[in-house]
Amino acid sequence: MIDFRSDTVTKPSEMMRDFMIRAEVGDDVFGEDPTVNELEKYAAGLFGKEAGLFCSSGTQTNQIAISVYCQPGTEVICHEDAHIYKYEGGGIARNANASVRLLKGNRGRLSADEISKWVNNPDDVHLPLTALVSIEDTMNRGGGCVYDFAEIQRIREFCTKSGLPLHLDGARVFNALVVNGVDAKVYGDQFDSISICLSKGLGAPVGSVLIGSADFIRKARRVRKVMGGGMRQAGIIAAGGLFALKNNVDRLADDHHRAKQLEVALNQVDWVKEVIPVETNIVVAILKDSHRQEELLSGLKEKGILAVAFGTGMIRFVTHLDINDKDIEQCIQVIKELE
Repeated sequence: MIDFRSDTVTKPSEMMRDFMIRAEVGDDVFGEDPTVNELEKYAAGLFGKEAGLFCSSGTQTNQIAISVYCQPGTEVICHEDAHIYKYEGGGIARNANASVRLLKGNRGRLSADEISKWVNNPDDVHLPLTALVSIEDTMNRGGGCVYDFAEIQRIREFCTKSGLPLHLDGARVFNALVVNGVDAKVYGDQFDSISICLSKGLGAPVGSVLIGSADFIRKARRVRKVMGGGMRQAGIIAAGGLFALKNNVDRLADDHHRAKQLEVALNQVDWVKEVIPVETNIVVAILKDSHRQEELLSGLKEKGILAVAFGTGMIRFVTHLDINDKDIEQCIQVIKELE
C-alpha cells in the first residue's frame, strides 16, 4: 500500500534508527539526558529562542503552552478549525479551564484586523479575559496553506500593543519556511512560543519540542510534569527528532513538488469538483458528489492507495519522505482510472 493518509505514517530510516540506538542517554526528569538536552537547545536555537522542552506529542506541547498562559475563566483566540481546538480532545477546557473565541479567517488563517475585533474588554465582568492568541502555520484544515509573513508581523504588532502572548502551532512550520523563505530566527521572533512537531513531515517516530523564553520553559516544564509528561531515558526517541531536524528539513521541497503533481492530476478527473490550492504537502480534493466519498476511498484502497476522508465530500492526500516519484506516478494512474 502507498500511504497518503498523513505525513505521520513515515517509518524511521536505517540511518535514523542507527542514530537512535547509539544515542547517549540519562534521566531527563533530572535534566541529565544529554541527547534530550541537545535536541531542546538545537530546536530553540534554530528559531532564536532561549530554551526548549521535549514532549511526547504536538498536542502535549500545545496544551502545555496554553496552560502556562491561561488561568481558569480566560479565553484563547484561534481559528474555528485550529488543531488546538478541533483535534486535541477538548484540552483547552479540560487542562486550562479556559474558553475559546473561534474566528472564521481565510482557509484557517487569521488576520490582525479580525483578531482585534474580538479582544474582550477587561473591565466587562460578563466576558472572559482574553489571555492568548494562537495561530497555525501551515494550516492543516486550509489544505496546508502558508501564512503571509507580513500578516504574521501585523498580528505580532497587535498582540504586543494589547499585551497578549502569541503562540504558534508549528506542527508543519518547516513546510511553511521552505515556502516563504523567511529566516527561521526572524520568523521565530514573532512568537512567544512555538510548538514544533518532529513526526510530521520530518520523519521522526515520535515527539515535539516546545520552545520559548527560559522563564516560559521553566513554567512549561512544571506543567509537563503535572500532565505526566516527564520521561526518563528519553534520549533514544529524542535522537530521532534531532536527526530529523539536522537531515530532513531541506528535502520537504520534494514533498511539495510531488503534492503539486497530485493537484494537477486530481483537477483533471470527472469526480473532483476542485482541489484546494496546494502550497505544501497537503492535497485536498473536493468531490462533485459528496455521497461518493467512501466509495472512492475504497476504490483507491483496492488499487493500493490509502487516502483519508477530510470532512464531508473531501479526500486528503499527504506527501512525505516515504513517498517517491514512482509512488506518485502510480497514484496518478489510479486516480485517472477511477470513475
